[in-house]
Amino acid sequence: MIHSRNRRLRVNESIRSLVRENVLTTDDFVMPIFVMEGENKQEAIPSMPGIFRRSIDLTVKECKELFSLGVKAVNLYMKVSENLKDNTGKEAWNKDGLMQNTIKAIKDAVPGMVVMPDVALDPYSIYGHDGIIENGKVLNDATNDALARMSVSHAEAGADLVAPSDMMDGRVLVIREALEESGFTDVGIVSYAAKYASSFYGPFRSALDSAPKDDMEIPKDKKTYQMDFHNSREALNEVYKDIDEGADVIMIKPGLPYLDIVSKVREAIDLPIAVYNVSGEYAMVKAAVQNGWLDNDKTIIESLTCFKRAGADMIFTYFAKEAAMILNK
Repeated sequence: MIHSRNRRLRVNESIRSLVRENVLTTDDFVMPIFVMEGENKQEAIPSMPGIFRRSIDLTVKECKELFSLGVKAVNLYMKVSENLKDNTGKEAWNKDGLMQNTIKAIKDAVPGMVVMPDVALDPYSIYGHDGIIENGKVLNDATNDALARMSVSHAEAGADLVAPSDMMDGRVLVIREALEESGFTDVGIVSYAAKYASSFYGPFRSALDSAPKDDMEIPKDKKTYQMDFHNSREALNEVYKDIDEGADVIMIKPGLPYLDIVSKVREAIDLPIAVYNVSGEYAMVKAAVQNGWLDNDKTIIESLTCFKRAGADMIFTYFAKEAAMILNK
């Protein structure tokens, strides 16, 4: 006779919900947003159905809608005009730049929205790299100085946290010190501590035209600074260093193919963990849905819940708005 039956706790939804270990809510989401120059402009991103580049006015409108749905945080990326790109990234700390004006507009219109601008030079670089190039190499320390200026500029515009996604060594410390010296002691750092050199970033790079250029004598990819996807122990080394340097939140990117890294880091640290459900992961689900191979709503919720189960505290995801609408139903 069987005395222990696990199925007793699966008999109906009410019982299942009582013993559920992880629950997905809109409080878990950070919505990445692409911003472009102009007014009343919106451009679809073909590789990411349902995702758009928007001018600042329409971005503000989108943020109001997100906040009304319960999504209280956004992660900002700029589509920079070609004539503003160079090898220094100086447009990144222009007080009247697209990023700075976007931050101000969002905070003015939706004060409760948590604004996390991306900190990296690739959208501003003529080379499409996250750092300054010299003699065919990506410079580490010179890039860190640029990232610090960029971060302070974001803080001056009203950012709540800055999110360095570049993977330069030591940049969290340089950014933290710059913020402290400028009086922004309450501005946090979401550090992309374990960001892998991944094939899953393709749609994102096409959205911003920020892929490394292949017609120049420079590295053709980002493998000299982003992590090797074969490695896991290395992720902990990166995480520990960023914590020591002053990171407030630890990011792991990509997401679904790297749940083992999320789980490993969760077991090792107590700091909040963010995970990035990247553009390639979004595109794969949408392609399968469009072909009738997957159920849209069920797949979105299951995928995002996996991040919570693995140990993530917050999820950067292009599904944020859609998932909020599903959950609110």
